[in-house]
Amino acid sequence: MSKKILIIKNITHEGPGLLDTTLERFAIDSHTVDLSCGGILPDPLHYDALVILGGPQSVNDKTESIQREIELASKAMEAGLPCLGICLGLQVLVKAGGGSVMANPLKETGFFDHEGEPYVVDLTESGKEDPLFRNMSDTFRVFQLHGETVEITDTMQLLAEGVHCRNQAIRIGKNAYGLQCHFELTPEMLTDWIRIDRDLQMMCEGDLTMQFNAIQKEYTNTGLSLINNFLRIAGIA
Repeated sequence: MSKKILIIKNITHEGPGLLDTTLERFAIDSHTVDLSCGGILPDPLHYDALVILGGPQSVNDKTESIQREIELASKAMEAGLPCLGICLGLQVLVKAGGGSVMANPLKETGFFDHEGEPYVVDLTESGKEDPLFRNMSDTFRVFQLHGETVEITDTMQLLAEGVHCRNQAIRIGKNAYGLQCHFELTPEMLTDWIRIDRDLQMMCEGDLTMQFNAIQKEYTNTGLSLINNFLRIAGIA
């Protein structure tokens, strides 16, 4: 029987990107629900893995959509379903697991911080040993687009750190993972985000495109490695 992944989009333009590329390449079935278009959340236990993507919402919002998403994530993790959360998706998983979400001291936007230094994440000792980062560098470049951060519980494991936002990669339980940074971008996605996202609209499109082009090979290899490792953890690849 073929494996199937449930993908939750919190807003239409923040799609699966490199994840979709990988699923198509290996003919892995998936079902995508776009909550911003009124999508209905199915039972996550009918799937073999769960992926929650980013979005401009906050998990502290009291909307019905966010509350149901947190409930779904809680059910999935309690059942031991492999989970992967990206940006807002990380925050949903942490909130569902008993952690909290609050404003980060600094907004992180783009490929470089306010001091002109590239956004990188560094693996902790636990991260270096975790299968999510199998055969990967201890430090890698990422794209950032968030204003909030997570506070984890004693039962959660910090796998990677950042300079201005410490908690960049978290494991909850055995096989639920969240990353605050974005590693799934494709050139087409970046173009869409620049034209839609208010924070990115305040930046120079040409600079963002040039910065992405300069690291695209490295960045794409990082994203594909993370995705492939997660699929192996989920028993799908």
